[in-house]
Amino acid sequence: MTPMSTEYFILRIPAILIALTIHECAHGFIALRLGDTTARDAGRLTLNPIAHLDLFGTIMLLFGPFGWAKPVPVNAYNLANPKRDMLLVSLAGPLSNIITALVFGYSVRLLMKFEPDFLTNPYFVGFFTFCIGINIGIAFFNLIPVPPLDGSKILAGLLPNHLIPVFFEKMRYLPTVFMVLLIAEWGLHIKIFSAIIYPFYKPFAAFWYFLIFWKF
Repeated sequence: MTPMSTEYFILRIPAILIALTIHECAHGFIALRLGDTTARDAGRLTLNPIAHLDLFGTIMLLFGPFGWAKPVPVNAYNLANPKRDMLLVSLAGPLSNIITALVFGYSVRLLMKFEPDFLTNPYFVGFFTFCIGINIGIAFFNLIPVPPLDGSKILAGLLPNHLIPVFFEKMRYLPTVFMVLLIAEWGLHIKIFSAIIYPFYKPFAAFWYFLIFWKF
């Protein structure tokens, strides 16, 4: 199976849908548990991937390791402790992807003990490989502290109150720069984004692959 082949996309697309759906549902579920019904009322507390898809973010995932879905709406005013609870809601998405990667990874390890015939099927292995890698990639991408990614809300939840407005003020132009670098990377093959991000992504991914397979 080669990149951009039919088989590549047939296996990669469902892995993307699983990862994005679980990520957004986790946000909505934790928000609901903490008192905010906005995601549920908007029809976003669902396992139907169509409700969560962002066209550009999905295309990015089809051709690269990072991407995103439509953000689940959350109303912080409905939360008992907005600062703490928004941190928890934001953390739920990346954490759900890490858990999903571990579930797929440990499932493969468990199956390897029984050596079933289908485990030698390249399509089965390819699907599980995509599910692990895409979930790790989405978790990392969303932890980047650039608005509106989850990492910015997590960091804001850890900052002293008086520094939160300063943080978002300093960050107001960074999302535009971020998107320009992403488009330049995959559209024009100007690899500035990867040069900045991959030194951080590689040890992050290596850590989780080590926990799954006990090897780098």
